[in-house]
Amino acid sequence: MTSAFDGAPLGRYTTRNRVVMAPMTRSRAYGPGATPTGLMATYYGQRAGAGLIITEGTQPSPVGQGYLNTPGLHTPEQVAAWQPITAAVHERGGLIFAQLMHTGRIGHPSLHGATPVGASPVAAAGQVHTTEGPLDFVEPEPLDAEGIAETIADFTASARNAIEAGFDGVELHGANGYLLHQLFLSTNANRRDDDWGGTIEGRIRLTVEVAGAVAAAIGADRLGLRISPANPFNDIAEDDHRETYLALLDALAPLGLAYLHVAEGPDTDFTPVLRERWSGTLILNPYTPGAWTGPEALKRIENGDADLISYGALFLANPDLPERLAAGGPFNTPDYSKAYGGDHEGYTDYPALSAA
Repeated sequence: MTSAFDGAPLGRYTTRNRVVMAPMTRSRAYGPGATPTGLMATYYGQRAGAGLIITEGTQPSPVGQGYLNTPGLHTPEQVAAWQPITAAVHERGGLIFAQLMHTGRIGHPSLHGATPVGASPVAAAGQVHTTEGPLDFVEPEPLDAEGIAETIADFTASARNAIEAGFDGVELHGANGYLLHQLFLSTNANRRDDDWGGTIEGRIRLTVEVAGAVAAAIGADRLGLRISPANPFNDIAEDDHRETYLALLDALAPLGLAYLHVAEGPDTDFTPVLRERWSGTLILNPYTPGAWTGPEALKRIENGDADLISYGALFLANPDLPERLAAGGPFNTPDYSKAYGGDHEGYTDYPALSAA
């Protein structure tokens, strides 16, 4: 029987265990020009015992930024600032992928001086936190053919930058209501009737073309994709999500991606369908409404639901989470009041098991 503490194939790599650090926005990229800092190197280095670290969402272009103090991977300065972080992880024998997250219509001009872009001129319900306080989401500028081509080029260039920065690979964020999800896989925000909308084939096209371009640039065996079927976060509606995601997986299959990362939603019965359809490595972030993923999730590796399990909140609070899972605990409790922004408190000061 496969254990969570066995290695797993992941593209060109083999992980040291099957416990993954999920991507978590922490809003601490305080360096000039959205560059990461030395504190971030400490944070990721502390968690290098993971089978795989997937970074916080990292914008591939200025207009792709949707939150304050999130890092980028689109300038030479950002590439240089990420290098000590990847080195800190590699020095401890870890693997680290950069998550490329273009937030699309989830953002505000006050963050980067430009109107957010999207598939159609449909504003998301809700607000975003800015230096001016909470502000309503604005109507995005619809991407035309030139804008779509530029967006694909931005993802591709950012992936190349990630490899230059020392990352082992990249994950495309096609989940949680951001550009690849909300604006092209959804049925409420994408109201186009051209080749980039209308039909399922049209709505999956951007994700497929971005994945193909990035795979050609850095190798498909260094590329993962995160999806979140039936997740309504950020004002999402997916009227035909099962058909959409199965078509997406079929279209991506010839690429031979390193992994598929499923952020499970309320349609938990769909997870085994995805598992059966996807022939490659599958990382699962289990659906745990009102709670965080706990040690019981490791049973889903043993029963074959997934190859690896990703942890968010529990990995934030427990830098040595694989060791604690193997020992059966104890586990530190996450302090959400210090999760976003701030300094080392609630970030790099959670004690390891040996210190405890």
